[in-house]
Amino acid sequence: MKTLAFAEHPLTHIASPSPLNPTTPKLHNRIWRVHAKAKGFDRPPANSQKEKNARIEPIRKMSDEKNAGKDDEKIPEVVFERMIGRILFYVGAPLATGIVLLRVFDVLKEQHVWDVPLWFAFLTTFITFGASALGIAYGTLSTSWDAEKKGSLLGFEEAQKNWTDIWREEEE
Repeated sequence: MKTLAFAEHPLTHIASPSPLNPTTPKLHNRIWRVHAKAKGFDRPPANSQKEKNARIEPIRKMSDEKNAGKDDEKIPEVVFERMIGRILFYVGAPLATGIVLLRVFDVLKEQHVWDVPLWFAFLTTFITFGASALGIAYGTLSTSWDAEKKGSLLGFEEAQKNWTDIWREEEE
């Protein structure tokens, strides 16, 4: 792997003039090779299957001990489908709005209607794409976690209830 490494020495220097044209200097590029061999991050290879199992077994026991006392409830299929639908909406709507606004700003600038400042386009993109990223969390929280209850259209009540339920479980 060839890489340029910046050191105290400049990458280019002027050598002696060319014999054919003594007035123009010749530039040389120096390419430094970096050989990174980190120590301490690699385990010695296991010689046999017994040694591999001996290394993996304590990890398995630790994960089994962690999960032994927890009985995680499965999410009902109806609730899961509702969550996916809300997530798609709360991610897709701001994302599509941001893309459409970029196109609108482009058309306005091409038609000489409004010379949209670059910072304004950046700000609207930042807000809409940021809202899209937050849509994943809000889509999950705004879903009614009760399989029998559908919930409201925007899910404000469900989000408040689910938010307090999450923090209550965390404290216990």
